[in-house]
Amino acid sequence: MRGRGGGGAAGRWGAGLRLAVTLLTVVPLPFSGEAGRGTARRAMVCAPAVGLITGGAAALVLVGGDLAGLSPLPRAVLAVAATAAITRALHLDGLADLADGLGSGRPADEALAVMKRSDIGPFGVVTLVLTLLVQATCLASAPHAATAALVAGVTGRLALPWAYGPGVPVAGLRGLGALVAGPVPPRA
Repeated sequence: MRGRGGGGAAGRWGAGLRLAVTLLTVVPLPFSGEAGRGTARRAMVCAPAVGLITGGAAALVLVGGDLAGLSPLPRAVLAVAATAAITRALHLDGLADLADGLGSGRPADEALAVMKRSDIGPFGVVTLVLTLLVQATCLASAPHAATAALVAGVTGRLALPWAYGPGVPVAGLRGLGALVAGPVPPRA
């Protein structure tokens, strides 16, 4: 059987793409069954394509803001906000957790515990504020901001197949990182 749940290559890659979209965006796509290592690997390979959704949302906001007569900085701020909204701010949450964990100066196990807490610490707050400021000012100063948003959306997600490649250690034994760690072959 081919297609959505089929065992053919198209069905397997379709499942990987659906998993990537549902993990990395708020776009609700049907996904049946548990994600095994193969599906998770294909999802990480498909992640850059999902950047077309996230970067596309920002590009649409930039074009719409231009048509509405907004100046570059407010357009850029709204585009960055659209990206955060369409991704459930997943990337920002992870960045804040990383900053808090690294900023804690604690040994690895304790730093992981800091990163898993639901609150955000001062390192996370400062990192988020600076990151959002840099993103907005870069978009505001880009000569072709909508194109820049699309390119950033795709290239930003190129980190996922790279980060889940062979030899990259996982921080814990649970979660997405443990499921996909190592299975993305270098040629992908």
